[in-house]
Amino acid sequence: MKQLFVLLLSSVIISTSVFAQEDQQKNGERAHYNISKFKQLHEELPTPNKQHTASGAPGYEYTQQQVDYKMDIALDTENHKISGKQTITYHNNSKDNLEYLWVQLDQNVRAADAKGNDINGGGPRVSYSPKNFIKNFMGKPFDGGFKIATLTDVNGKDLNHTINNTMMRIDLPNSLASGKTFVFNITWWYNINNYREDRGRSGFEIFEDGTAAYAIAQFYPRLAVYNNVEGWQNMQFWGSSEFALEFGNFDVSITTPKNYILNGTGVLTNPKDVLSKVQYNKYQQAQTNYNNPMFIVTPEEAMAASKEKSNKTKTWKLYAENVRDFAFATSSKYMWDAMAVKLNNKTVMAYSLYPEEGKTLWQEHSTKVVANTLEVYSKHTFDYPYPQATSVNVQMGMEYPMISFNYGRTDKNGNYTERAKKGLIGVVTHEVGHSFFPMIVNSDERQWTWMDEGINSFVEILAEYKYDSILFPMTKYPKNIVRYMKGDQSRLAPIMTQGDNVFNFGSNAYAKPAAGLFILRQTIMGPELFDHAFKTYATRWKFKHPTPADFFRTMEDASAMDLDWFWRGWFYTTGNNDIGIKEVKKYHITNKPTKDAIKIYERYNINKDAIPPSLFLISENSEEFTDDLKNNKAEDYSILTNYINQNFSSEENTTMKAPKYLYELKFEKPGDLVMPIIVEFEYEDGSKERKQYPAQIWRKNDTEVTKVFPVSKAIKKITIDPDQQTADVDLSNNSWPKTTENKFEQFKKEQIKS
Repeated sequence: MKQLFVLLLSSVIISTSVFAQEDQQKNGERAHYNISKFKQLHEELPTPNKQHTASGAPGYEYTQQQVDYKMDIALDTENHKISGKQTITYHNNSKDNLEYLWVQLDQNVRAADAKGNDINGGGPRVSYSPKNFIKNFMGKPFDGGFKIATLTDVNGKDLNHTINNTMMRIDLPNSLASGKTFVFNITWWYNINNYREDRGRSGFEIFEDGTAAYAIAQFYPRLAVYNNVEGWQNMQFWGSSEFALEFGNFDVSITTPKNYILNGTGVLTNPKDVLSKVQYNKYQQAQTNYNNPMFIVTPEEAMAASKEKSNKTKTWKLYAENVRDFAFATSSKYMWDAMAVKLNNKTVMAYSLYPEEGKTLWQEHSTKVVANTLEVYSKHTFDYPYPQATSVNVQMGMEYPMISFNYGRTDKNGNYTERAKKGLIGVVTHEVGHSFFPMIVNSDERQWTWMDEGINSFVEILAEYKYDSILFPMTKYPKNIVRYMKGDQSRLAPIMTQGDNVFNFGSNAYAKPAAGLFILRQTIMGPELFDHAFKTYATRWKFKHPTPADFFRTMEDASAMDLDWFWRGWFYTTGNNDIGIKEVKKYHITNKPTKDAIKIYERYNINKDAIPPSLFLISENSEEFTDDLKNNKAEDYSILTNYINQNFSSEENTTMKAPKYLYELKFEKPGDLVMPIIVEFEYEDGSKERKQYPAQIWRKNDTEVTKVFPVSKAIKKITIDPDQQTADVDLSNNSWPKTTENKFEQFKKEQIKS
């Protein structure tokens, strides 16, 4: 069959290739560097080494530190203060000797003299509420930030230290050798902020009845990461880009008012001491309750507790192994429901804590969404390794190991809209999903926001679709990113930009990476190859510190696909995709030499009488296209028939059908990105056929490419990317023949240009 098509298309191919070579010779006189969009990423990616290998896997010399915390925390609900005593054990697993340790003091972002406000510009608002005006121009700054009371070694001797904004350097008495540990103590306190007023990532809120709820995070001095890539990760926390942390074990005691309910990172080790006898029994029963959530703390109990006034306290004890952080939430208003989730041979508890203000919505969905998220993420990565996952009703979205803060409430009558329902499902899925990225696959959020937010947002798509395919259809992806990608280039930054320096934080760090991975899975790689490679990445780097290069390399290593062109375009540039149909020509078959063929014979001094019998293609746009050709009267398949009879068996012969037409399609690519070409043909009889060409079709010509299609029936319509799978930013050039609407869009473009 290969010989057959060479025979059929020879005249077109010869003509095209000859003229293309001449054009290249005319325009290719100046030397240049390799500017191909398919060039390998060797210049962009760091050199592989024994810690981070060329395959994307951790190397045999990979190391990471461990930090263990023992903390006693006291919550002062009268004055909205929190205080702590902590002992920190730092394990130096690196090959290096350390002269000092860097500790993150994230609460200092709220200090009265914090520098965070000084780095942001901007003019006045159009209007201010009296409250905001006083806060901005008249009020006394909130007295936030850590108050370090003592910092000593195990013998009680003061340690020299220096605080630089949100970072504290502890100068070690002696160099900490590889394989050794250093133990020290810190006592501290700070004023808790009202997160409803300052939109903080943690804090307290006051309900209409005067009771409070606390979502406490970034609340303790915690060690910065020391890694194989850049040493200490001690970039300042400006309030946007999140955290880089080490794994360790946490033994935490938290003292609250007696009528409060609390949950947090880890396992409650003294449930009998903090729960009533009835609540404790239900706590135990819930461990085998796999069907629907059941209450551990009922709405009635929560209502009674919120009205209780007492000066008594109780202490909650939690223990967590191999986690990178710790957070908790507590209130007298919280009811608590629970459901057990089976993950292969392991049972994990799904919990939700929420006040009356969210009851009907949360009781219906929160814990079920937690369970669904654990199941879907485990399927695409690894089985969730921790004993529980908790969703707490806080009017923000934020994530920590085993606990997440999620918004969503009802009106005063307990009613909620579809929008509120969708919002709750979305935020719980997203924040619980962070339990995998970056709480386990522990990327550097301060440096590469997309590695936790973007990757997590991608898996979130799959989990939401599983929970409610009608409310969360996958057909909106990747179309959701088009508006951003065709926006003002001066307000765009590549995904591979440090998080504090990007424009449009949500689109850049969440939506665009998620849309890119969606395109990779659904269109470029296919689910089977993608899912295996993605699972390989997650498994390789769980409980470790991956870099972008580790992700890129693993996805290629585990799939045998060269994706450097995709990483470069989608992650390293602000380019967009625009592929269209530039020209369509319809050819008929004739046995008579065309003028183009004769010109080629003459140019190369070929005696046309010496040419064996051949077939020629003639375009309907050609002046040689006669009425006979139009009516198919001049077609002579005898040459073709004779060739087939001589070279193919009778059985093979019966499967062959000569094409009635050949269509030449010239695709154009006004966009900067390279993408696969997805073509749909609709024939005059109403039937359709689809063909997809890999992105590599653009490897030798970045602006246009031509393909020839033999068909047995006339084509009525041709559409590029009919399901909008490639985030094409301009659909006006995606179909042939051009529709009235497309012509109008083209007219508008021309007017704008002029």
